[in-house]
Amino acid sequence: MSLAETTTTEAQPMGIREYLLGHLRTYGLLFALIAIMGFFQITTSGTLLRPVNITNLLLQNSYIIIMALGMLVVIVSGNIDLSVGSVMGFIGALAAVMVVNMDVPYLLAIVICLVAGGLIGAAQGYWVAYWKIPSFIVTLAGMLVFRGLSLLLLEGQSVGPFPREFQALANGFVSDIFPAGFGQALATVFGARQVNVLALGVGIIAAFAIVYSGMRARSRNRAYGVVDEPRAFFIARNVIVVGAIVFIMFKLSTFRGLPNVLITMGVLTLIYAFLTERTVLGRRIYALGGNQKAAKLSGIKTERLTFLAFVNMGVLAAAAGLVFAARLNTATPKAGFALELDVIAAVFIGGASMSGGVGTIVGAVVGAFLMGVLNNGMSIMGIGIDYQQMIKGLVLLAAVIFDVYNKSKQG
Repeated sequence: MSLAETTTTEAQPMGIREYLLGHLRTYGLLFALIAIMGFFQITTSGTLLRPVNITNLLLQNSYIIIMALGMLVVIVSGNIDLSVGSVMGFIGALAAVMVVNMDVPYLLAIVICLVAGGLIGAAQGYWVAYWKIPSFIVTLAGMLVFRGLSLLLLEGQSVGPFPREFQALANGFVSDIFPAGFGQALATVFGARQVNVLALGVGIIAAFAIVYSGMRARSRNRAYGVVDEPRAFFIARNVIVVGAIVFIMFKLSTFRGLPNVLITMGVLTLIYAFLTERTVLGRRIYALGGNQKAAKLSGIKTERLTFLAFVNMGVLAAAAGLVFAARLNTATPKAGFALELDVIAAVFIGGASMSGGVGTIVGAVVGAFLMGVLNNGMSIMGIGIDYQQMIKGLVLLAAVIFDVYNKSKQG
């Protein structure tokens, strides 16, 4: 058999059932999110997907998603960071003291806070990377230290409010750049009170970009003889994703448009997805988590990679702290308490492996949204916080059991 014939044979697409079984972890999460959203949409009489609630859902989970991006990198590298909630609270307190009490310009305060977050990550990463102290111990100590520093900095009291410019980090919206007549015409067509043309346009452009990227990847796989997903499944998946994006963006456009924090989350997600999936640095991080000794023997500077993973986590925790403080319009001593658990849960639910080396940025974001929808839906239904915690714990346990089962089955 010739090489061309061999390549053609290898490139034959597998069946839908076979493909789904092979990618159950990835696509099962997406189907679970859709099912949960459908369930709460019915049980809340349509409240879940109202424009105001979708906006609140994005704002309430923005800081979780921002930290989940960094936590995914840390967990993929084979470590964990228990201090992110405390660091987030400390940075919010630092921003409040500088901006509110010391009248430091808010832009300068933001830069100082991000640098402080990086230094915190560097301090913890140093002990993990170069002294080989388990990350669980180092970051557990960090969680206690920065929780105490927050109390010390705020003197046990809340500090606020922030200037409107600072609040816009979390509560601001992008103004529509199109003439009002366009929005009014679209509002008449769709039977809405108003339509933000910019928000709707961004949603449509994003949908086309996803389809175009998917088609290019599919074409590239075929050219190299890589087995790709069945055509029917490819079409169905893109229809679902595109439909969801356009629907969400349309809902946002009928309320207040694009939240500033959505732009921040979108840009960060694209950057980290590119870094982890398309760069040498990303491949080295996965190699580090998969087998540290093998990675070191292959020439990868494992200590430096681990160190940078924690620096990155510190900067993102600082960014989340700024967003959280801006959303509350105040810094409180209890800010960020136990949020590290939600962040870690989102990453594991999103498909990351406990042993490292496995996980995706998109999975972490979807996992964070799944947790957010659970919190939001249960709150709308009036379910008590006791039951909410139990349900979230069971969801996390189910995700981990599923991960272990898949590994044992593959082994």
